[in-house]
Amino acid sequence: MTLVPFDDRDGSIWWDGRLIPWRDAKLHVLSHGLHYASAVFEGERAYSGNIFKLREHTDRLIESGRILGFEIPYSADQIDEACRLVLAESGLTDAYIRPLAWRGAEQLSVSAQQTTIHLMVAVWAWPNLFGADRMKGVRLGMAPWKRPHPETAPIRSKAAGLYMIGTMSKHAAEAAGFNDALMLDWRGQVSEATGANIFFVMDGALHTPIPDCFLDGITRRTVIALAHKRQIPVIERVIMPDEMAGAAEVFLAGSAAEVTPVRQIGTLEFAPGPITETLLRDYEALVRLSPDEVRTRLAA
Repeated sequence: MTLVPFDDRDGSIWWDGRLIPWRDAKLHVLSHGLHYASAVFEGERAYSGNIFKLREHTDRLIESGRILGFEIPYSADQIDEACRLVLAESGLTDAYIRPLAWRGAEQLSVSAQQTTIHLMVAVWAWPNLFGADRMKGVRLGMAPWKRPHPETAPIRSKAAGLYMIGTMSKHAAEAAGFNDALMLDWRGQVSEATGANIFFVMDGALHTPIPDCFLDGITRRTVIALAHKRQIPVIERVIMPDEMAGAAEVFLAGSAAEVTPVRQIGTLEFAPGPITETLLRDYEALVRLSPDEVRTRLAA
């Protein structure tokens, strides 16, 4: 597969209130966000020209910045409009959208009170995170790193720095021949994959870890709502690694991963089953609806 560098593409990026050529979207190497990870972002998908649950993503972006101690200088309406504008400018109807807010280069120290807060939005074509053959199920290794205690990291923020251990864990998994890694938390409990939440089907019910040290994902909440509509019981609870062997089905849920079956975790093997397939179909149908139809469907 030939990789297209992200700094050498056609198109436009929304940057601090205006569209600029993609290749001109550059920042100084002494930007605070680069040195101290003082940046927050979102991962969103557009389907048939509509950005799925856009306002939920925007609200989380703004709150993520506040958790890190800064205010993004744009309203939710302005951020939504920026996302729609860049999507329209791209000419894509199915796409990935990446808003990012970060501290600038005015001050470079642990303290960053004098830095300007910047915001950009980029859009590109990006199929499912695990590729066209994801229906076979992905293989997860066990991550060498753990999700931290909520008193040691801003776990409610989609903060750039929190993804460092995800990158290291995913690289270790890929080196061992897996697609991704399953991460435990500091207590040794099951938490999530490196960038997606996890669900286990046990005795006809969905079991999923309590999101007390990782993001309660927007796709995660959507899947839970779809399960409720199907009258599939959902149990949020502590899940220990030795319980995974009792699962009949396992799947991941996230904006990039969408709903993706899991066929292996470490030495354990699984097969996509009827609950996973039903929720995957329901999710794929839901994201193709208009925003008003999505709200109506989930509220019914």
